[in-house]
Amino acid sequence: MEKSEISKLKQVAVDLRYLILKTTYTAGAGHTGGSLSMVEIMTGLYFKVMDIDPEQPLMEGRDRFILSKGHSTPGYYSTLALRGFFPKSELLTFDQVGSILQAHPDMHKCPGVDYSTGSLGQGLSIGIGMALGGEAAGKRFNTFVLLGDGESQEGQVWEAAMYAGSNKVRRLIAIVDYNKVQLAARTAETLDLEPLDQKWKAFNWTVLQCNGNKIEEVLSSLDQAVLLSQKGPVVILAHTIKGKGISFMEDRFEWHGKAPNKEELTRALVELGCQEREGL
Repeated sequence: MEKSEISKLKQVAVDLRYLILKTTYTAGAGHTGGSLSMVEIMTGLYFKVMDIDPEQPLMEGRDRFILSKGHSTPGYYSTLALRGFFPKSELLTFDQVGSILQAHPDMHKCPGVDYSTGSLGQGLSIGIGMALGGEAAGKRFNTFVLLGDGESQEGQVWEAAMYAGSNKVRRLIAIVDYNKVQLAARTAETLDLEPLDQKWKAFNWTVLQCNGNKIEEVLSSLDQAVLLSQKGPVVILAHTIKGKGISFMEDRFEWHGKAPNKEELTRALVELGCQEREGL
């Protein structure tokens, strides 16, 4: 990929982080840390890899995306808004009564949301159903499922992984936002997932790993995953940093479900180089 295109995608990542911070600050609520960690993943998917059309959000042959870690909606909604599924001004209504942007994604309210999520552990099972349904109907779309690492402590994740591996479910790509920090502690201190790659391999998945906050590595892994998934399910372990891009938020569980106050927002925007922007 040309350097100019990489530069554009890096700017998209900056824009997404700006929107995430403004969204959670305005609402006074929201999962900031996990939204920031997944920015490059969402950038790669929505601005390069996925076959989607914001003008036709229900286009039959589109690629599907499921945010299994359904609490990280500030990152999801910011991506959909920047990609053109709805006006960015809607982000100012996040988590309000009557808004299309509820705390967890609602496929009946928000354009671009392929499935409503929130209860952790369920997204991969849903993705399997989508992938199998697409194949049964003769469609060739890809299904992407973004999971959290804390979420991966849920038993249903591994039931789904066992089923997909055993049945060689095709065009199914799971991505683990492996930031190693969950609600109230580090993941390893809560319920250690390691060796995570060996667990997925034991369930007959092809396993790829990358720096999930480096767009070049994310794109390379996504391209490989799309190709390899023609023969069976693929998982990308995307090693990320919770709160990525904002020094005082990085790698801290305190920012799992916390919104910045005015002073913290100002500091964060200075770090992003966005302190002179107004509005969305």
